[in-house]
Amino acid sequence: MIRNSSDSNELKEFLSTKTVFKHLSKEELDLIPLENGSEIFRRGEMIYEEGHRINGFYCVVKGIIKIFKTGFDGKDQIIRFAKPGDIMGFRSTITGELACTSTKIIEDSVICYIPGDLVKSFVKSNGEFAMDLLELACNELGEANDYITDIAQKTVRERLAEVLIHLKWSFNLDNENFLQISLTREELANIVGTATESVIRLLSEFKQDRLIELHGRKIKILDETKLIKISNMHY
Repeated sequence: MIRNSSDSNELKEFLSTKTVFKHLSKEELDLIPLENGSEIFRRGEMIYEEGHRINGFYCVVKGIIKIFKTGFDGKDQIIRFAKPGDIMGFRSTITGELACTSTKIIEDSVICYIPGDLVKSFVKSNGEFAMDLLELACNELGEANDYITDIAQKTVRERLAEVLIHLKWSFNLDNENFLQISLTREELANIVGTATESVIRLLSEFKQDRLIELHGRKIKILDETKLIKISNMHY
């Protein structure tokens, strides 16, 4: 990683408008040590790893980060993706536990760090900030419950269709209508919870059925309505 040249005023503006820190007062924002700017991470770099001690929040200013757990067999299970405005490490920071997930850069990223002691003081003094964190925690718990249900009740085909739809809704499309997030087939398999070979086969079937278009890692959604039907999503 390298130090970014973004000045503290730019970072403060970002935190106050695009993140959970938007409820902080000017005086509280001034307490965040932003003099050293943010840090740039390149694809493949780790920010923190499961089982390590982390002492603060990591806020995504730019880029995409995958958040995952590693199973006993060494296989990764992707939990979610963090994008600009998202924070990482808040659960472990608040509870004092070791990190329960790992974070790896999949698109060059700019990350801002906020010390844990400062975050805890904001939780105690600012009710709106505390409520936003509680809402984030509840949303993550809801996503975890949905994932457990999907693994137990849905086929791999249904889960892959649902993943593709969620990726579109979360990251939108580029100028050529491809998903703005580029994932390897292994990374897709790690989200769906299946073997890479199964994802490759199903993507080929979706392509033959004119549901998607493939160009290397890039995926274009051609028939969102049918993918939603295949996924048996309720939204």
